[in-house]
Order: sequence, then C-alpha cells, then structure tokens
Amino acid sequence: MPNLTKEQLNHFKEFGFLKVENLIDPEKIIDPIIDEYHTVLNNLAEKLFDEGKISSKYEDLDFGERVTRIYAESGEVYNQFFDFSLPQTGIKEDTPFWAGPAVFNALKDDNLLDAVESIIGHEIFSNPIQHVRIKVPESEAPKDENGLVKFGATPWHQDAGVATEEVDGTNMLTVWFPLMDASEENGCLQVVPGSHEGKVLTHCPGFNPKTGKINRSLNAGGLQIPTSLFEESSAMAVPMKKGDALFLTKKTVHSALPNISDKIRWSFDLRYQPIGEPTGRDIFPGFVARSNDNPDQVLDDPNIWFDLWESTRDNLAKQEQFAFNRWDGEDVACA
Repeated sequence: MPNLTKEQLNHFKEFGFLKVENLIDPEKIIDPIIDEYHTVLNNLAEKLFDEGKISSKYEDLDFGERVTRIYAESGEVYNQFFDFSLPQTGIKEDTPFWAGPAVFNALKDDNLLDAVESIIGHEIFSNPIQHVRIKVPESEAPKDENGLVKFGATPWHQDAGVATEEVDGTNMLTVWFPLMDASEENGCLQVVPGSHEGKVLTHCPGFNPKTGKINRSLNAGGLQIPTSLFEESSAMAVPMKKGDALFLTKKTVHSALPNISDKIRWSFDLRYQPIGEPTGRDIFPGFVARSNDNPDQVLDDPNIWFDLWESTRDNLAKQEQFAFNRWDGEDVACA
C-alpha cells in the first residue's frame, strides 16, 4: 500500500488525528488475533472454573458474549490476561500477559508500518506502551465499591500524559484500531481536533466518571484532564469499521465513550516512535520494527518478543517497582 497522501498528512498535522479506512487487512491480520484470543479466554475460563469463581465455562458462547458472562459472574475484570504489556504496578512472577505471534504480526504489519513511516520516518521503534482493550457492556460490567463500572469509559487524556516526562521530547505516534466495528454506542474514541498544539496538559488523579469531578480521595477512574483546560465542546466521535486505523499525536486530547450497547468493544492501541528516542517506560521492552539504516536490528521473531516481556516481568517482580505517574494532583486545575 502506498504511504499516506499529502492531504492526509496535512490533516494529521492540522488537527492532530487521522482516520485511515481499510488500512489493516481483517482476514490476514485481525482474524488471527481473534482466533488467538479464544485460546486466552479458554485458559481464563478454565482457571476461574477450577477456582469456583464461575459456575460454567460458557464454551457455547461466542467470544464477546463469553467474556461478558465470565466478567459479570466473577465480578471482576481480567484484562491483564489478554494484554501484551505489563501493569504499571504490582508486577509479580505470575502476572499474566499475552504476547502471541498474531499480536506481534499486527505490530509489524507492512501496511500499518508504511503509514507510520509517512509520519515519523523509516527508522521505526515499537514503543512498549501498548494495550488491548476489551470493554464489556456497562449494563453487565462488574462494579467497584463506589458503584463505578470497572474498566468503563476512558476519561480525557493525552498519551504523553500517561508516560514519564522523558517522552516529551519523543515523536511518539499512537495507532488505535478496533478488532470489530467501533460505534458511538459501543464506545468508540472521541477526539478534540487541534488540541495537540501547545503543551502536555495537567492530568488529575482520582477522576470520578460517575460525577464527572476530581476527587483526590477516590482511587477509581484514573487520570483525567480537567475540562477547564481544553475545548470539550469541540470534541467529535470517530466511529470506525474493522480494518480502519486512527492515528493520534502524543498530545491529542481524546477519550472513549461508554459502552452502552449489548456487545463488547474490542481494540488495540499501539505506539511507535523514531529509533533511539525515550519511550516513557524504558524499563519495558520495545523493539526495532523497521529500519533502512540498520536492517539487521529489526526484530522478526515473535518468540523473542515474548521472551523479552517474560524476562522483564520476572526481573521486575524481584525489584522495587518504578512509578510511572508524573502527576500528584496538587495542581490548582485539580482542585
């Protein structure tokens, strides 16, 4: 596939985001990921059934219905079982993750990397801040002690704001794509066009999505940029089809809508940057995805990629773990 057009690049530069339709081959790239995650869900169902946390393995249901029923009955969200990164805290020797070959192939997809190359150049490093997001319908989602949906709508943020300050000098690019159609009803992303101009905004810990306010004593909801710091009224939803991809700068303000449908919303968010620049989570393993200057440094073996994550987990489990959060909530904007 040819690189991004001049018109597309101008749109990205002006507005801080770009939706590219039909970039990722569903049959070649996405369907193998879905097949791979059936194995992960089987493993999770076996574990929870053996522990008595669910009364059935729900083997007769499709992936979305099955994961919804398992989460609902167990009263817990198990996204770390599916994720191809490690959590920011509490890493143990048995912390689960999934770094399978179909996931690796998505990170290395030529069509995707061609588009990435158009934006950041041909020396491409796969940044380790990367996740799979499986969001079950909020009507059936587990709730916490405050009555909030566990892993529901994602609050307003910039991707630079969830990494360490070192990433402020990095040309980090976010690539978000759904494994199934993402609509406003099931929780697609919404972006604030032009919000990438300027600085990294203050992110306040303790956002309560139920009230829409910051509560420093609340340990739920995560980080949010106060809406007083940007033009929320200019936000626009970005519905996407399976195979589409959304490109964001590290400073583009965005969030995810709640999943008010009766189906899961399932997506990947990946990050790329020029080789040699800080990742913002340098204790996690990234890799060279493409290089014209040093092609021998490109990682092509998914088994090596898995081993990098496994050894990182095992080493970090033995150490005092690093805090990635740069925000303390003391900024006047968080009051």
